[in-house]
Amino acid sequence: MSIKHKILITGGSGFIGTNLTDKLIRDGHKVLNIDLKQPQNDELSKYWKEVDINDLHYFREIVLKFEPDYIVHLAARTDLDGKKLEDYNANVLGVNNLLKIANELKNLKKILITSSMLVCHTGYYPKNQFDYTPSTIYGESKVLTEKIVWDNKPACDWAILRPTSIWGPWFGAPYKNFFEMVISGKYFHIGNRGCTKTYGFIGNAIYQIENILFKETLNEQEKVFFIGDDPAINIEEWGNEIADELGKKIKKLPYFVIKTAAFVGDGLNFLKINFPMSSFRLRNMTTNNIINLENTYKVAPILPYSRKEGVKITLKWMLDRRI
Repeated sequence: MSIKHKILITGGSGFIGTNLTDKLIRDGHKVLNIDLKQPQNDELSKYWKEVDINDLHYFREIVLKFEPDYIVHLAARTDLDGKKLEDYNANVLGVNNLLKIANELKNLKKILITSSMLVCHTGYYPKNQFDYTPSTIYGESKVLTEKIVWDNKPACDWAILRPTSIWGPWFGAPYKNFFEMVISGKYFHIGNRGCTKTYGFIGNAIYQIENILFKETLNEQEKVFFIGDDPAINIEEWGNEIADELGKKIKKLPYFVIKTAAFVGDGLNFLKINFPMSSFRLRNMTTNNIINLENTYKVAPILPYSRKEGVKITLKWMLDRRI
């Protein structure tokens, strides 16, 4: 099989990167994943090279040697534990370095830069591409990511990705925890405080990313693409779908009980003791967050997986890995 394209993925060892690397390889592309961490999927180790994107010299050496046609930039620090912007240096310096290198690539057709929906706080509906309202330091770092791209526009075609709440095989916290709690019978619906949010099954997210990567997105009024499924999901319905696949039923607990548990969790987390509930998580679980996916659906209109299909695939992956 002839190679279609040479595609560089930064941060390809993470959740989205693992799935994207696997799909692109199966589609016949030559892929190089550069990441500080080894791939989660051992089968993808031969496509990985350990590189720190903050090290401009070595980063440049590896990228120029590979000479990619396309770049998908996923590498970032994504947790919410940082105390200052410097803790998220990879989200700022790393992007600066990548854009410098990209300008030296004569055959580069397109570059995708991954940001986050957390450039706006949960529940806020941005009015345009530049309407930022971050509520976390991580979100602030991703605002800087986007501003760096706008201030240093690549010579080739480009776009910014804002993944919503993506779930599926190879995921981690918090959505893997959600599935695990349903599987173990430890998840409870929160009284009448259920909410509706934009989530995205990873199979659909990869389909969207591939379409955005390989199709022209030259209109500067439509450079930002949220990655997720439409319609949004009511979390109670989603939990019930997972439970139904397992032959289980989810019970409800009064809101005040969950709120008390969240306060307890705050104290335990302060003491560095892991606890599945906190005030931050409770707010997140009870605040609607419906994202406008119009730009994305123009480019990638027909999702390959239904939510129920995604649930089945995810549960099979989780249960198979327990054996």
